[in-house]
Amino acid sequence: MVPYGSKGRRVAVIAGVRTPFAKAGTTLKNLTAIELGKLCVAELLQRTELEGDQVDALVYGTVVPSVVAPNIAREVSLLPLLPKGVEAVTVSRACASANQAITDAADQIVLGHHDVVIAGGAESLSNIPILHSRSMAEKLVALSRAKTLGQRLGIASSIRPKDLVPIAPAIAEPTTGETMGQSAEKMAKINHILREEQDQFALRSHRLAAVGLDDGRLTSEIEPMWIPPRYEETLTKDNGVRSGTSIEQLRALKPVFDRQYGTVTAGNSSPLTDGASAVLLMSEERARTLGYKPLAFIRSYAYAALDPGEQLLMGPVLAAPVALHRAGLGLTDMELVEMHEAFAAQVLCNLRGLASREWAERAGYSKPVGEVDRSTLNVMGGSISIGHPFGATGGRILTTLCNELARRDGQFGLMTVCAAGGMGHAMVVERAA
Repeated sequence: MVPYGSKGRRVAVIAGVRTPFAKAGTTLKNLTAIELGKLCVAELLQRTELEGDQVDALVYGTVVPSVVAPNIAREVSLLPLLPKGVEAVTVSRACASANQAITDAADQIVLGHHDVVIAGGAESLSNIPILHSRSMAEKLVALSRAKTLGQRLGIASSIRPKDLVPIAPAIAEPTTGETMGQSAEKMAKINHILREEQDQFALRSHRLAAVGLDDGRLTSEIEPMWIPPRYEETLTKDNGVRSGTSIEQLRALKPVFDRQYGTVTAGNSSPLTDGASAVLLMSEERARTLGYKPLAFIRSYAYAALDPGEQLLMGPVLAAPVALHRAGLGLTDMELVEMHEAFAAQVLCNLRGLASREWAERAGYSKPVGEVDRSTLNVMGGSISIGHPFGATGGRILTTLCNELARRDGQFGLMTVCAAGGMGHAMVVERAA
């Protein structure tokens, strides 16, 4: 085990903020991922009263990039609040993209290359690129190259109605063709996760998130936003949280991915969501120099992967034991655990996997991580209720974990995120004394 960051180069989490998370096609549909990211980073700078010229770099994640501006990080960094010389790089690791941004930023601090980095991510699933068919694309290219009116008319007359059918990006594995929902359904069957367990977990997520919004713990992390295009109303809360949801309502929903024998429904899955997050990271020494009190320090992290054709969303089960080992800690040392809720089935499978000797051996350890104390798990709900903008979720989870550790006077916390491609992430944080 090698400690992450030497004295003075430990990575401090100073603060985090996010936009409200809104279901795709609703309140934030008129804002692009770039616009969401700019608003979020600007809010972080204002809340922390950090001068823009003190920022060395910005690392930002997204999953469905704009085809006209694919480097979202550079576009976000071109804020009036930041100097044009700030380094900016876009990263992508599917649903763990913000986590990748955070760990890339942290690595640059540990290496001594930077002292102050903003990291996070954004996603607008209301504004995904719509593609032409291959046939239509070829005809449009040919049309652009045509030199005479006759050539143009000839190409235009060859266009058929089937050429005009748009193609939307699918949330499916390129190697298997299996969607995340289908993978969650398969995992539920393999691990014998009952429909009732999933619905009860989803209900818990909504109820805990509603409490966190009502008592101000979650809302304190959210930037109130004026709603375009009229800008007459503000959105201050996540619009997917349903405080009045009942177990009866969840039970009444039909399965989506296996209509005859399935257990995964819209109610026990995370919705497609728009939103952004941003986290301010500093070296311990620079934080002290600038007068900032860290929320927490990054103690360790790990990534892992498995065959996407197996159990797609079990990556965290392989990453968590590595992160805990690198931290020199065990699950019993964790006072809070935050797990990304892509699906209730996925979380419940991961919980069983963490307690499994077989999965521990696959990760290279003789003993399993252990049983997670449910009272410490996602104590203010998770992605099922709050929502899941692919590129932003990791920043939300880290911010909530650090803030809640501070409120509870806890010392250590663990977060995990599953991602497409069979990937998983885990991180251990330590509250600053």
